Amino acid sequence: MLYYLFEYLESQFSFPGASVFQFITFRAAAAFILSLLISAIYGKRIIQFLQKLQVGETIRDLGLEGQVQKSGTPTMGGIIIILATLIPVFLLAKLDNIYIIILVITTVWMGLIGFLDDYIKVFKKDKAGLQGKFKILGQVGLGIIVGSMLYFHEDVTIKEQLPVAEQILQDNGRTTVFGVAHKSTKTTVPFLKDNELDYTKSLSFLGEGYEKYGWIVFIFIVVFIVTGISNGANLTDGIDGLAAGSSAIIVITLAVFAWVSGNIIFADYLDVMYIPNSGEMTVFILAFAGALIGFLWYNTYPAQVFMGDTGSLTIGGIIAVIAIAIRKELLLPILAGIFVVENMSVIIQVFWFKFTKKKFGAGRRVFRMAPLHHHYQKLSYHESKIVVRFWIIGILLAVLTIVTLKLR
Repeated sequence: MLYYLFEYLESQFSFPGASVFQFITFRAAAAFILSLLISAIYGKRIIQFLQKLQVGETIRDLGLEGQVQKSGTPTMGGIIIILATLIPVFLLAKLDNIYIIILVITTVWMGLIGFLDDYIKVFKKDKAGLQGKFKILGQVGLGIIVGSMLYFHEDVTIKEQLPVAEQILQDNGRTTVFGVAHKSTKTTVPFLKDNELDYTKSLSFLGEGYEKYGWIVFIFIVVFIVTGISNGANLTDGIDGLAAGSSAIIVITLAVFAWVSGNIIFADYLDVMYIPNSGEMTVFILAFAGALIGFLWYNTYPAQVFMGDTGSLTIGGIIAVIAIAIRKELLLPILAGIFVVENMSVIIQVFWFKFTKKKFGAGRRVFRMAPLHHHYQKLSYHESKIVVRFWIIGILLAVLTIVTLKLR
């Protein structure tokens, strides 16, 4: 809203300083600071409000040290993250930008699914919460919506670099490096010199005209990634500060990619796919990062509030959609490696237990407990040590991800 106000003031009255709102970097920095202040200052009031409503977490006794003492800690703290993200976005972002629209839909959609799950757990006293099939249905529904918007909307395009022979030297001394904007299902593949993959090409076996079915493959991939990453974030939210801190590292890295992908000069310099209008996502992403860091003020050990599924499902959904929008989703196994490993630890544990029970009559375990962070708790590591070490690993993975910009 402020973007449009200052745009009007500058165009009509040449209002001093109004032009600064045209810069993505300024609005992104302002969004980060504002979201950080909202989550840190008003987060305390929201926590007190949740305490009055007696929205306390019911803790199952799994034999983990310090676990029982956490019973009654307010949950649904994801509301803090959602509000601290959306308020700066509505104030500072271009609200007609298709990528901002998609991210707002993702935030509200996943927030509602998580809120419903937490509501059932807290107020209906049902520890199971929302049935798994309905969670999956909601995640799949979001994947279909996001995939359809990214595939069919006319403003979602890319520009590809022209061969050197076709590049044009303009009168102002600049060179036209990129061709015209066009629709594409290409994405970025890490570590390869020719680092682009076109999802639609996977249907080439259908023969002539296979391109018209490309939306099926693309939407399927979007659904798979949204479901996998949101569940991974949900499983990671098991000890104080782990999900929020790990997510902040991932999100700040994605902000770098979004800004570079939407900046024609840096996209050319770093030989990165140029995605027109995608730079605007930097405003949303940094607002989201500020909200996560502000939330950590209350969520680090010992936590004064838990994010609940309201926060964890939303976080995972947003991260997945950002990565897909900037064509960096194939980097998620590296960048979001913490989420992936947490997810895989549960899958491995369940599979091995069922397999050995069927074969030997008694189930066996790979880990002392899954997800993985609970395995280390069972090994008597303090949860603060586990969280910090996971953060360190997350930072290393983030650095490796950024290095892939030039490491091919």
